[in-house]
Amino acid sequence: MSTVMNAVEKIERLGVSDLLSDRDLTRSDLNLIFQLAQNIKSSPRSYARALEGKQLAMIFEKPSLRTRVTFEVGMTGLGGHAIYLDHAKPRLGERESIRDVARNLERWVDGIVARTFAHSAVTELAENASIPVINALTDLCHPCQAIGDYFTLGEKFGKLKGLKLAFIGDGNNMCHSLMVTGAKLGVSVNVATPNGFEPKPEFVEDAKACARRTGAKIQLFHDPVEAARGANAVYTDVWASMGQEYAAHIRAQVFAPFQVTSELMAAADPGAVFMHCLPAHRGQEVTGEVIDSPYSIVYDQAENRLHVQKALMILLMGNGHA
Repeated sequence: MSTVMNAVEKIERLGVSDLLSDRDLTRSDLNLIFQLAQNIKSSPRSYARALEGKQLAMIFEKPSLRTRVTFEVGMTGLGGHAIYLDHAKPRLGERESIRDVARNLERWVDGIVARTFAHSAVTELAENASIPVINALTDLCHPCQAIGDYFTLGEKFGKLKGLKLAFIGDGNNMCHSLMVTGAKLGVSVNVATPNGFEPKPEFVEDAKACARRTGAKIQLFHDPVEAARGANAVYTDVWASMGQEYAAHIRAQVFAPFQVTSELMAAADPGAVFMHCLPAHRGQEVTGEVIDSPYSIVYDQAENRLHVQKALMILLMGNGHA
């Protein structure tokens, strides 16, 4: 029990009061999250009262399987309770101001998880609420997923620093988070996109600045084979994110050469793994042969979201007692 208590007692050392973006976390923060997540995964019952009596509000503008279930199950497993607020219609801020939503929720609950389209909605919640706010996905970034992904890579390879990850597809929110978080952890990230679909320059610049400090490299390509060459992990995501369904047909044509196939995986390191944040469209961004192969770790990624998000909730909402 002493190991568990020592991990939880480090809550005060997390350098943020909210998790809004991957940019907010330091390498020390990430290592603390990983340490606690590993302890929780190894001994979940030791944390069954870590958030006893705590309440979590979950604001979702977008549908979800993994994010919703892992936060609800995670909160219950820590002794707390989660309340799901469906904001698909109307979206957050349409029925009443985001400021008023935040000011009301802070009187009733101990934390807010928000899954929104506009990143500004999450930041506005945090600016107006005195309780922790966790970004569960915005159009700009997806920090919970990226943290869980690198936790999974660390499990598979026994290390993170020095690894190379190739992201193939759209320079979207997932790409942004993987670049920045990877760079902080010393993981080199190659990104291959079609022309015009590159990640936002500010995230590239931020990731490169972090990489210079850790010895990693951030490189952009328009050739998926070049990006995948020698990679320890090949990662892809859907070609049309939520809210982009209107462009799915056009995107399918543009992104067809960026499908992750067995041939593309052959360019990677012989021991490479395949990763996807899910949901996946077999036959589009990835073939069924790849995603259902023994080297695919997509379900390990999904499981580890639970343990990492438990750690995040303890670190942001806990009071130092397991």
